[in-house]
Amino acid sequence: MKTVGSQQQQRHTVLLGGIGGDSHSVGLTILRQALAANDYRVRYIGTQNRIEEFFRLAGFCDVVMVSSMDGHARYYLRHFPELMRQFKSASTRWYLGGNLHIGDGVGRERQFVEMGFDRVFTKFVDLTTVLEVLARDLDGAPAAAECPALWEQARADGPRLTGAAPDVLLDPDGFARARREVLDQWKTGRAAKDLDENAEFLGAQPSLAHAQALVNGGRAPLLVQPRSGVPLLGEQIKLFQAFKGLGVRVLSYQIDSLTRNNNYAAAEEAIKESAASGVSTLNGFPIVNHGVAGLRRVVREVGVPLQTRHSTRDPRLLAEISYAGGVTSFEGGAICYNIPYYKDYPLDESIRAWQYVDRLTGLYHERYGIVLDREFFGTLTATLIPPSLAIVVDIIEALLAVRQGVRCVSLGYAEQGHRAQDVAAVRMLGRLAREMLGSLGHKGVRVSTVFHQYMAAFPPSAARAADLIYASAVTAALSGATRVIGKTPAEAFKIPTLEDNVAGIDLIKRGIAAAADGNGRGLDEARIDEECALIRREVEAIFDSVVFCGRGDLAQGVVNAFGRGLLDIPFSPSVHNRGAVVTARDAEGAVRYFDCGGLGFGRELRQFHEEKAAERRRAEGLDSARRDHLIVERDVMRVARGEYVRWPLCA
Repeated sequence: MKTVGSQQQQRHTVLLGGIGGDSHSVGLTILRQALAANDYRVRYIGTQNRIEEFFRLAGFCDVVMVSSMDGHARYYLRHFPELMRQFKSASTRWYLGGNLHIGDGVGRERQFVEMGFDRVFTKFVDLTTVLEVLARDLDGAPAAAECPALWEQARADGPRLTGAAPDVLLDPDGFARARREVLDQWKTGRAAKDLDENAEFLGAQPSLAHAQALVNGGRAPLLVQPRSGVPLLGEQIKLFQAFKGLGVRVLSYQIDSLTRNNNYAAAEEAIKESAASGVSTLNGFPIVNHGVAGLRRVVREVGVPLQTRHSTRDPRLLAEISYAGGVTSFEGGAICYNIPYYKDYPLDESIRAWQYVDRLTGLYHERYGIVLDREFFGTLTATLIPPSLAIVVDIIEALLAVRQGVRCVSLGYAEQGHRAQDVAAVRMLGRLAREMLGSLGHKGVRVSTVFHQYMAAFPPSAARAADLIYASAVTAALSGATRVIGKTPAEAFKIPTLEDNVAGIDLIKRGIAAAADGNGRGLDEARIDEECALIRREVEAIFDSVVFCGRGDLAQGVVNAFGRGLLDIPFSPSVHNRGAVVTARDAEGAVRYFDCGGLGFGRELRQFHEEKAAERRRAEGLDSARRDHLIVERDVMRVARGEYVRWPLCA
């Protein structure tokens, strides 16, 4: 590290981070690595910051780079012009990038330039362009002083130490007290108070658990599920009815970013603005604001099983209103809706919140015989996630849920693009979950698997995106998944419209039909068996280490395991995640551990991954693990840049 008095030329300093409720950290991670590799000093503050935080630290930096990915930049930056007037420094440049507006964002640059930003990048921009612009802007400019001690003092905000609530059935009296507080969080909560009345309505609604049971029993085909959410109730009903008209048999509310951060007041204002302008100003459906009566109207008019999909920090009120309003499946969990999404959400807090949701779910079964589905987002950060990490998190989440009385679980997995590995992952996901639930005394729990079509950056070409969706549906069908969560050819450009979703559904149906007709069935079962065996060894090693470090208490084991790096999610924005694990593709295209970090793998497993990593480095002409970030960047951006021959990358 150079000092202020160094005779060498000082490096320019870049302050980098995300703003608002958004959790996208993959691009920030890659940009951080690229800046460092090009000799910039990077001050990284992660995701989910307020704009005031950037201004507080801007004086240490030459350039401030602000990322906003959920379409609500205008809301998050509403105080930016005033802060610029108060704190503007002629020597500090401000960059803004991401998905800045609901829609395609084209032509919105001027709005943010007028706020005071020097550079505005809408949608995808490659690293080369960013680095070239940055070099031009800083050419000849003096560098900010380092001041490491002052920086550390300003940034003194490390993670809080946590301990978990025990993995035991929640006390009835304590749950009742908590429930009163939860229902008072927002004015619509009172309508969900009467569990008896809720159950009378809920029990008469179409059941997602039943729809999945038909698929798992071979009596119905793979369920295709689009994702959708708009601000206004009437528009959401029209959207659902259009999907139902296409033969879709399960539907889901995709919740908006403001609700995910429990900002119901701001969501209410956005609903009014959307109604007045005729233009959506939310990136999803605000369930809490529309309340029980609104949701019951939806399910009455639509008449198919409904699910709530979200990533809400405190999901308890959302779950109460969802169930009271006729929703029969609720997604999320203490790990999967924390570590991949939030900068500083202590695991003990998220475990307690999700124990409440699971206990509520269990009560509907115990008192009224209603089986509600609980789905877990095993996709995690959705980028270069090895199957074993996804599966072990799914299983842990399922075990925590059934402890509270849940009787139906759906386990998610995100396609990575190596067909043999993806098929093996889905097969082992269901198989290992049933084995572990049964061996631990939880017999009779329904288990389903959910195949998420490729979740990372999509191809820039609509034609290539369509090819990906079609081939992905073939993989989903061949894997034996219960449900497939669909994508659209417009993923790389905008929030999908109804027309985009129609095109995506058609492609998925065609892919499923092709698999049934024998097209794409050239599966190498021996290769799949090898991947299955590897996945089993890795899952058992990670799971055993979690149980061991919790001394048998799974909830405490989760907290301890993340603290020790025994659980470690790549690209996570969380300060409670070690971030030591590095993943990338091997020479064949399968996702491997290039650095196993603190995962509880023995010598043989570690040696296997080291050999795969070395083989890939040789193929790339790299001679050292110190340059693995170049491989990671290539893998993350490969599809978005169209640098591949076909999908899947390896059949």
